[in-house]
Amino acid sequence: MSPFEFPRGHRVLVVGGAGDIGTAIARSFLERGCEVIATGVDEAALAASSLTPSSSLRLAALDVTNDAQIAASIATLDRLDTLVNCAGILSRFKEYEIETFQRVLDVNLTGTFRLCNACRPLLEANEDGGVIVNVASMNAFVALPFIPAYCASKGGVVMLTKSLALAWADKGVRVNALAPGYVETTINATGRQDLAHYERIRARIPQGQWAQPDDIAGSAVFLASRAARYITGTVLAVDGGFLAG
Repeated sequence: MSPFEFPRGHRVLVVGGAGDIGTAIARSFLERGCEVIATGVDEAALAASSLTPSSSLRLAALDVTNDAQIAASIATLDRLDTLVNCAGILSRFKEYEIETFQRVLDVNLTGTFRLCNACRPLLEANEDGGVIVNVASMNAFVALPFIPAYCASKGGVVMLTKSLALAWADKGVRVNALAPGYVETTINATGRQDLAHYERIRARIPQGQWAQPDDIAGSAVFLASRAARYITGTVLAVDGGFLAG
């Protein structure tokens, strides 16, 4: 078997899999023969998803800020090979309000920790070694003035990833993260309506274009594969070269 292939029945939990990047990641794992559980914050989010349930795909509602929901959801799993934490929110220009600031951190950072911790026993029990792929952001390294909570939360995801990688390495659990650059998604649709803003960013990207969700998915699959078995505690920038200069 190629190190880029997955064993039959490889099970992946994509938290936030109903979102744009999460959907692309879920589909990429499905195309490689994996079993996928993709979550959305509620039934409305699942109904809006373009993912269609199948024998290899299950959709489930999951609020990453709700400890009881998380415990109940993980209790339905008898095993898990890969956890992808992709749930995230931002609120442009409103994150200086303390309630909004705390909400963004609770979803993006604390929610990521909640799922890592809840899935840890299943991942540690994996004979081939469990894998966690967290989705951080380029904004963990390059800040923007109108989304301070988002930037802080994604910076936290980077350091959380490194800390858990150190803590759980001896248990056979690899923990890495992606740092996507500018991706055309629903979460930034409002900002992209400002064409001057959109073009200013596009011109700053060495590859000359914003990413699409599919451009991010392959990196998550790679980090979960046996080809990356000696990689842990790493944050992989998937940004079209933005952070290079």
